Amino acid sequence: MRRKHNGMRPQDLVILLKVITLGDTFWHAKDLAQSLYISPSEISESLERSHYAGLIGHDKRRVNKLNLMDFLIHGMRYVFPAQPGILTRGIPTAHSHPYMRTLIHSSQPYVWPSSDGKEMGQAIEPFYPNQIKAAMSDQHLYKLLALLDVIRVGRVREINFAENDLKKVIEHVGAY
Repeated sequence: MRRKHNGMRPQDLVILLKVITLGDTFWHAKDLAQSLYISPSEISESLERSHYAGLIGHDKRRVNKLNLMDFLIHGMRYVFPAQPGILTRGIPTAHSHPYMRTLIHSSQPYVWPSSDGKEMGQAIEPFYPNQIKAAMSDQHLYKLLALLDVIRVGRVREINFAENDLKKVIEHVGAY
């Protein structure tokens, strides 16, 4: 019997993006769990929620990229809003990410709070507690998560840039 769907959780987006970064590479749920610092049972539950929501196929391996893009562009900032917090030390995100910094100029830096961070900026809470560890071990995932933060906290011009870049990256990996 299928469990009742109680809505998506923020870490579900990170898991879907990680699946996208893996492309056609074969993976096991335990591999996702290890690379994202999430329990294997939570990976399984997340993939089930994403399947129920139409964001991943029946095999729970192929992300429905059109549906995911639609959600990321039109729904994510309302379902998982971010309000910049206090000035703190952390890991650069949003338009403060090293890649975005070369394209979007802003005097307002944003960071994921972390004692390992070297930059000061307004705090943006990650989607889940171990997101920073996962992002630091996968630069491609880190870039995608920073693009999501641009969509969550950016201005119109910055959001348009992030949406277009996100589309390019996600579409490049393949179609579903």
